[in-house]
Amino acid sequence: MNQIQTKTDQTRTALITGANNGIGLELTRKLLQEGWHVAALIRSSFSVEDSEITTAIQRGRLRIYTAELTDFTQLAAALAQIQREETSIDVLFNNAGGSLPALAFSPQGREMHYELQTVVPYIIYQEMKPLLLRGSLKTVIGTSSNAFNFTKVFEADQLANPTRFKPLTGAYADTKLALSLWTQALAPSEAKEGIRLRSADPGPNNTLRKGKKSGLPFPIHYLMKFFFAPPTQGAGRLYDAAFGAYRDEIGVLVNQKGKVQLPFSDQAQQVLDNVKRIYEKEYKS
Repeated sequence: MNQIQTKTDQTRTALITGANNGIGLELTRKLLQEGWHVAALIRSSFSVEDSEITTAIQRGRLRIYTAELTDFTQLAAALAQIQREETSIDVLFNNAGGSLPALAFSPQGREMHYELQTVVPYIIYQEMKPLLLRGSLKTVIGTSSNAFNFTKVFEADQLANPTRFKPLTGAYADTKLALSLWTQALAPSEAKEGIRLRSADPGPNNTLRKGKKSGLPFPIHYLMKFFFAPPTQGAGRLYDAAFGAYRDEIGVLVNQKGKVQLPFSDQAQQVLDNVKRIYEKEYKS
């Protein structure tokens, strides 16, 4: 018997970046268990020892698109493939991210956190917008962070090329904030087309991976390893941000307590202008 499950008009599809590890993996599991189809945009493969995931792939309910997201050549190829092969997207989870241990730059020459956590989510949204408009929920959730609670100075025009590196509370925190800021600035215009953009703080989760440097200060690394919640918690919070009490809100950052007042909101439009310029002048050219 053919096990491939084809999409019907009632099937819902989520596109999840960073779907094969940590919070993204647990979110993928949760949606698959609820009968969703998942399009996974990932850099590396799923574990072949994960029988649940392997079965979903075999049945066509989990479809994999591969790219190093910070490399625009690879990103463009993967997004073009998604555009060809998917018929609609109901929810986009811009989830991929991470804290690096040292200053690094993307193939395009921008600081890596900024490229991955601020610029690329904007590009993915813009490229997936036609598929979102064909979907039923038309929802976009960006994974943010509470790390920016320690941010004292924020300069939108310095994110691409910082002169100093600080683990977790530096570029990582700044670029997560920048994601939430452009989301806030863009959301009202997109809502006119029926698309709801929000960002969500998944809270402290143990997303450490064996053999990979976390880029976290030692005290935070220790706390994460022994005291932080498993990534199922973060997945649940992203899920709630999409489908819970704030499902009709636009532009907001939500955490376990509710809506968060973003600092440096006066720079939200500048952040949006910067990522829009990169998309239009560089990515699309």
